[in-house]
Amino acid sequence: MGEEDRSVLTRPAPGPDEVRRYGDDRDQLVEIYRGGTGAGLICLIHGGFWRPAYDRTHLRPLASALREEGRTVVSVEYRRVPGDPDASTTDVRAALALAAEVGGPIVVAGHSAGGHLALWAAASAPPPGLVATVALAPVADLVAADRAGLGDGAVAAFLGVGPECRPDLDPIELGPGGSAVTIVHGERDAVVPPAQAHRFAEAHPGTDVVVVPGTGHFALIDPLSSAWPVVHSRLVEPLSVDQP
Repeated sequence: MGEEDRSVLTRPAPGPDEVRRYGDDRDQLVEIYRGGTGAGLICLIHGGFWRPAYDRTHLRPLASALREEGRTVVSVEYRRVPGDPDASTTDVRAALALAAEVGGPIVVAGHSAGGHLALWAAASAPPPGLVATVALAPVADLVAADRAGLGDGAVAAFLGVGPECRPDLDPIELGPGGSAVTIVHGERDAVVPPAQAHRFAEAHPGTDVVVVPGTGHFALIDPLSSAWPVVHSRLVEPLSVDQP
């Protein structure tokens, strides 16, 4: 599938306008990028196969690009403790509740392992005001991902047990919840294969799957990539619909 362009992971970008905490741990915080008013809110959940080495900073180019056009963004940080997945999900639940206080309607978007957490949240912890969930190259089927050895055994490392033991954390078992769900996946993704998106959609036919031709894994979070117009439209269009 070719070599992945990872440049966005280390590209400098402006930081947030505000940081709010929802707990005492150093990772229990959200970064707020304030755009215009009345345009809704985009919540971002970063990936990194749930490992401590990867944090929210690699989403700053994406968050900053959205802020520059007047969008308000909340970038979620969460604990990433191998073998303790409930720390991550507890934090995502609390962070989304805090984000809802900034003001909705809300689109929750996550990339890779963050896409897994976004899909989990849609079904298990939807924040008030949630209008859409956008999963970018998500790990959407934990059992299949574990069998394929994605991320050098990342699923088992995250869960601490086999994925069959935690169906409550597996998006394909949970379904889309009550909001519209879109999965955007790169055709040439060498990290999380597009089969993950298709398996979720087969199990939940109402899912909108968008496969971006010639695109890898990290291009989906890179506002300088050719995939950006597709990703951008899926993030902002739900906020353009008149809300009741």
